Amino acid sequence: MRLLKILMIATIGTVMVSAGLPEEPTKEEVGIQFFDGTWDEALALSKKEGKPIFLDAYASWCGPCKVLKARVFTQSNVGDYYNANFINVKRDMERGEGKQLAKKYRVTAYPSLFFIASDGSVVKKAVGYHDPEKLISLGKSVLTADGV
Repeated sequence: MRLLKILMIATIGTVMVSAGLPEEPTKEEVGIQFFDGTWDEALALSKKEGKPIFLDAYASWCGPCKVLKARVFTQSNVGDYYNANFINVKRDMERGEGKQLAKKYRVTAYPSLFFIASDGSVVKKAVGYHDPEKLISLGKSVLTADGV
């Protein structure tokens, strides 16, 4: 019974958070530009450009994921930093290539934000919503502390 209540609250919260959010930023909007290729292509590009990968591991039903997409990833300061320093990739962990990535990187919560070296190893992982300033700080911590 308690689990049912928790699931109902989570569902209601997801619906409330996602209400009114745009589905996709338009081409004119600024922000993080996500790589459209396969995961193997992203790893190859990471190696070629000497940049780690930022992986947004999300699920289509996840309210905080939708808020990140609509209100954080679209911010110009976030895009400027992430586009300059990372190969940015987003994957729905319940579809297509995302299913294999979810197993490989042991995704247990959404959103999961990974920083991946060009060899596929995890440099850093964070879970949950991050406002623009925290997301930039997270990216900086990866580049400065780990020397990536």
